Amino acid sequence: MTERPPHGSARPGGRTARTRAAVLAAAYEELDRDSFAALTLDRLARRSGVHVSTIRRRWRTVEGVVVDLLAERSSTLPTPDTGDFRRDLMELTQAIADFNNALRNRNVMQGLIAAAAHDTEVEKILRNAFVRRTEEVTVIVRNAVERGDIPEETDGREVIASLGAPLYYRVLILRGSIDERLVHTTVEVTYQAARSGVFVRKG
Repeated sequence: MTERPPHGSARPGGRTARTRAAVLAAAYEELDRDSFAALTLDRLARRSGVHVSTIRRRWRTVEGVVVDLLAERSSTLPTPDTGDFRRDLMELTQAIADFNNALRNRNVMQGLIAAAAHDTEVEKILRNAFVRRTEEVTVIVRNAVERGDIPEETDGREVIASLGAPLYYRVLILRGSIDERLVHTTVEVTYQAARSGVFVRKG
């Protein structure tokens, strides 16, 4: 028996691509009006013009649609390469702030975190998405090591985790926005810690 694909994993192409675009656009618009908890497949069908049975067959659940939406939206986030470590950290942090300060994106993140608590498939996909994005942006750290800006053997994943932790604490735990002061302090703390060797791998 063929294993069912994970939420939203069907590959787009032609009519399928148009269907995906319409449904994800509808989800993004709905999340600008209301919370994740209020989102239903019927509401997505009405707004997108795609039959609810088609949406259910492709994504199975609202969570499946929103996981796909997160993948699409997060893929647009840049990976800075300015030639300056502090500036790269600043641009990355500002991009994360801008993304999460948009109500729709914040609703996506908060909704998926809640859904992951009781849906192991959503939990796995969400975790993999964060791991993949973290790996992508560790190039900032590798470039800084190559330039001699920070010590060799600096752990790139730990640097990015240090950068992201206070931002997502503000968004997901305190349910607030990321202001200019938090961007500045997060960048400076991470930058100075990396420069001083705090993130160098031991042993």
